[in-house]
Amino acid sequence: MLSLSVASAVAVPVIGAAHPAAVPAPVPASATPLSELTAQALAARYATSRSDVLAAADAATRHGHLRRATALRVMADPGRRFLSFDGRDGGRVVEIFGDLATAEHVAVLVPGADTNLDKYGLLRGGALRLHQALGERYAVVAWLGYRTPATMSLDTLTSDLADKGATELRGFVRQLTETKGAGGVSLLCHSYGGVVCARATPDLEVARIMLTGSPGVGVENVRELRTSAAVWAGRASHDWISLVPHTRLHLPFVTLGLGADPVSPGFGARVFVAGDGGHSDYLADGSLSLHNIARIITGLDPLQADPGRSRPDTAALQTDQRSPLTTPEPHPRASDETAARSADAAAKLLTSSTRNQGPGTASSARVTPQARSDAGQGAGQDLGGHARMSPSGGGHVQMPLEVVGRA
Repeated sequence: MLSLSVASAVAVPVIGAAHPAAVPAPVPASATPLSELTAQALAARYATSRSDVLAAADAATRHGHLRRATALRVMADPGRRFLSFDGRDGGRVVEIFGDLATAEHVAVLVPGADTNLDKYGLLRGGALRLHQALGERYAVVAWLGYRTPATMSLDTLTSDLADKGATELRGFVRQLTETKGAGGVSLLCHSYGGVVCARATPDLEVARIMLTGSPGVGVENVRELRTSAAVWAGRASHDWISLVPHTRLHLPFVTLGLGADPVSPGFGARVFVAGDGGHSDYLADGSLSLHNIARIITGLDPLQADPGRSRPDTAALQTDQRSPLTTPEPHPRASDETAARSADAAAKLLTSSTRNQGPGTASSARVTPQARSDAGQGAGQDLGGHARMSPSGGGHVQMPLEVVGRA
């Protein structure tokens, strides 16, 4: 009965926000592991992946998905660098920004809930801005290598999808570290992507793991991650994820909740200041969070306050190149206010249930009035901004018209 109550609190308000139906696509030719990261091998892989994109576009056309087909043909621009592409099951995309062959360090972006092929441009925009901030000595990878959960679903309260994603992430990162070394790779894990990273990191050698907008990662402290990497965590002051209960509820066949708050002192991560943005704004242009993330990746200490610049100064940042494929249109997606209400309801249910079960079953959940208020003002569902409330309010949700094309 309790599990049904929690499920209702999380899922019912957004019953129409299910994972997008998979558009038929062929098996990609580029699914095999890459044996080396030389310029020649990468050029061949990029060409193969482009062919995979075009094949998926042809399949979409044959099945009448003309909007997807058009977007995929834009995505197949020869200037793009896809290490792999798979149009099936919501889409898998690994895109490179910078020169992977010569880069001294590689930052891998692992996205969270509701990231899929139709919303990929939002992840891409964040990767572009991070690469601009870091400069040409660095490469950034937009890694959409797993099926992400829907934001308002029970999948976000368990590690099931993360376990599957972790297997893919672990294999990919090991390919990078074989060439770049353990000190040459950092993971930037947003929201539910932090759960994927946590599942992948035991015995995986990377330099840094950064958790942004995290609801918890399925462990109670850094020690349980079993990693030698420096672990950082940041949360923006208007991020509605603060409403998610940091607790775990052990039911007969499933454990709900993702455990301790990564920005809490007891978790043991190094906490960096992430500014006053929302859940989607950690890589927003000119933001303190982007500035600090870039500093951490380059080995510098993060700043404790806004430096007063319009753009990060870790490298010469050129003009803003946000994806033009974020043309807003009304979309029946849950707003942050709905997300906040659902998280608040789940918090009350989980907290009440853990009191009934006695001590030792879960940590306490806390939902502050300020956080509840902030959540209604935030923007987005995932890395880069999946759903934004219009400035005038009124519940009008701004969504990208098409987000798999060239920025």
